[in-house]
Amino acid sequence: MNICFIITRGDSIGGAQIHVRDMAIALKSDNHKVTVLTGAPGAMTEQLNSAGIRWEHIPDLIRPINPLKDISAIFSVYKWLHKLKPDLLSCHTAKSGMIGRIASFLSGVPSVFTAHGWQFADGIPKKQALAVLLIEKFVSPLCRRVITVSRYDFDLALRKKAVNPAKMVTIHNGLPWRGYPISADTGTLTSFSDNVDASGEGKSCRLLMVARFQKQKDHATLFKALADLIDLKWQLELVGDGEGMDGLKEKALELGLDSRIEFSGQQLDVPERMDRADIYLLITNWEGFPRSIIEAMRAGIPVISSNVGGCNESVSDGKTGYLVPRGNSEALRERIRELILDQKLCDQMGIAGRACYESEFTFRKMYEKTVAVYREIILNL
Repeated sequence: MNICFIITRGDSIGGAQIHVRDMAIALKSDNHKVTVLTGAPGAMTEQLNSAGIRWEHIPDLIRPINPLKDISAIFSVYKWLHKLKPDLLSCHTAKSGMIGRIASFLSGVPSVFTAHGWQFADGIPKKQALAVLLIEKFVSPLCRRVITVSRYDFDLALRKKAVNPAKMVTIHNGLPWRGYPISADTGTLTSFSDNVDASGEGKSCRLLMVARFQKQKDHATLFKALADLIDLKWQLELVGDGEGMDGLKEKALELGLDSRIEFSGQQLDVPERMDRADIYLLITNWEGFPRSIIEAMRAGIPVISSNVGGCNESVSDGKTGYLVPRGNSEALRERIRELILDQKLCDQMGIAGRACYESEFTFRKMYEKTVAVYREIILNL
């Protein structure tokens, strides 16, 4: 197969970028031809270079709506499709989903759109959600399939009448295999009994959240919950970047949490950081099907997540972690307290999460299902 991917941003590493990168590398290793089109070179395209994956820059493919640049981007993608002659265009993220599907329709190349969380989900500002919904209703007839990464997104698209149900299929995200974070001394999952707090005194539970600092993520509720847990020993690492970081640093200082919270910025070694963590947190306003939760399950640590989007399709409440109501700092506080104080429960949930990852969320399972969709489209031309 000759597969072309399109994604708006290649200058960051988020769930959609990781999905495109891993799919491209796997397809190449299976002797398929792969090209990635992106609007912004950067961290992802550097990784594509390292893997020997061809990518091309579409300068006018930008995230904000801009009619002149959007029209220019459509024709740029159209020209690349004529030059590359792919069997299929695989579109990722909302803007590229629009640009790519229009360009593929004009060029006669079949396309598939993977929705990494709809931008008209509950919790998204109403004007933004309405605009995206109208666009999706216009462009979804132009592609052959729409892949949703959660059943929540599938049902949401049905409820909003955004996509013909016959076109949709749900394929959960999956991650490449990694072993347990095993302790050489005990042969068991590592736990916060091995960690020390910032002062080097005593034992400390290491909390981790990987998320951009933007409106979608709810760091404010997390900070509010942690402000009531000063009596416990914990350290929080926040991995990610974004325009909201400075404001949250000020908030942490205001709440007296600045010595407990490490703002690490965008990092490419998230799996290793998961291995060092004891509890993973994803406190958020809306989601599709977060990859970071699966990363935590793969690392064998419990997850506390906001009960939004498809989070309840990976987190089994009370078994692999806890789901808390969106914006509820009191419920969040009590769940964090419970796990910090009960190391045995942490270990049990982490082991259950790892077992769930192995049975449901490996990359190979996701890859095979996605390639089957690609083949079906190409064979039915």
